Amino acid sequence: MEDGHTDPQFPDAALITIDVQRDVLDGGPLEIPGTSEALGRMRLLAQGFREAERPIVHIVRLYQPGGANADLCRRGAIEGGMAALTPGSEGSQIAAELLLEPVALDHQSLLGGSIQQIGSDEAVIYKPRWGAFYETTLEGYLRERQVTTLVICGANFPNCPRTSIYEASERDFRVVMARDAVSGLYPRGEEELAGIGVQPMASREIVRQLDLSLDR
Repeated sequence: MEDGHTDPQFPDAALITIDVQRDVLDGGPLEIPGTSEALGRMRLLAQGFREAERPIVHIVRLYQPGGANADLCRRGAIEGGMAALTPGSEGSQIAAELLLEPVALDHQSLLGGSIQQIGSDEAVIYKPRWGAFYETTLEGYLRERQVTTLVICGANFPNCPRTSIYEASERDFRVVMARDAVSGLYPRGEEELAGIGVQPMASREIVRQLDLSLDR
């Protein structure tokens, strides 16, 4: 059912990718099932947003050695020697499939709260916890670009994408979840998001709507 308050406005949309880093892919120390399989659809979304000249923000997570900045539930594992999403490591880098060309993250700058620009309207932001808006500059970055609608993809739905979606809703962004480009999604979660006005859509349909918005 259409709702003028929550329907996506694709001419004013931005793509948010969440935690799509090498360590969460198949075989990584933080492997999240389904993330590697969804990479092709995430890449399709990134290509579509670049062609539409709409903003892309890659949200990344980094764990300092010793776990000082880690979520409490993972701090013990990192203190015990688990090496995952370590600043400067290969595993902390964004999955190559999402990028137009190879990019090395400026970990020191990101951990300090700076935004790393990797394209004309493509950026990377570090988040210290599950949500993409928690203690980050993401909201201001989006407001400056007059973004009203967020398309969310990435890993892992029960944790970071879901938290970020609720944070976006709290800030009155219109939200689209790329249902085939989010790992860990389950039916009840999708139903609950519909209850707060989130629009679940397939990646190809999102790209089609972006293309249509260019013709208006």
